[in-house]
Amino acid sequence: MSAPRPELPTLPVTFRPTLTRVVLLSVGLAMFLVITVIALMLERLNPGERASFVFVAALFFGVLALLSRPRVAADDTGVTVVNLTRTRRLAWEEILRVNLRSGDPWVFLDLSDGTSLPALGIQPGLAKQQAIRDARALRSLAEARGAGGDDTPTGG
Repeated sequence: MSAPRPELPTLPVTFRPTLTRVVLLSVGLAMFLVITVIALMLERLNPGERASFVFVAALFFGVLALLSRPRVAADDTGVTVVNLTRTRRLAWEEILRVNLRSGDPWVFLDLSDGTSLPALGIQPGLAKQQAIRDARALRSLAEARGAGGDDTPTGG
């Protein structure tokens, strides 16, 4: 007799590293505000120099916003993996295995074309237990809707 399967999440569902996202966007906003205020307070700067300070602050914020972008969105027809600069849509049948092994920086999806796709939207960095729960939920969905299987850790 096999172990009971975890309850499937209600679709659509989005997995993302929420704590990491909050930290990145908060730090980005704080950096932008501090650099902008400093640029406006320095009397020796001309308008062009002030603008360059604000531009650099916006660039820093943009990079941190880009780092906060990853997510994995699942719906009835498949999964959308949004990584830093690329988005890929997968049908459930394309996902053979959902992997989050001990030491992995994020989930990897083994695909029917023989490749592996990193899914940065589920990463154990700041919230390991949440990432494990999310990986198990995605695995259960893949098993129920496609070919799915996994190598997710069983403990913390």
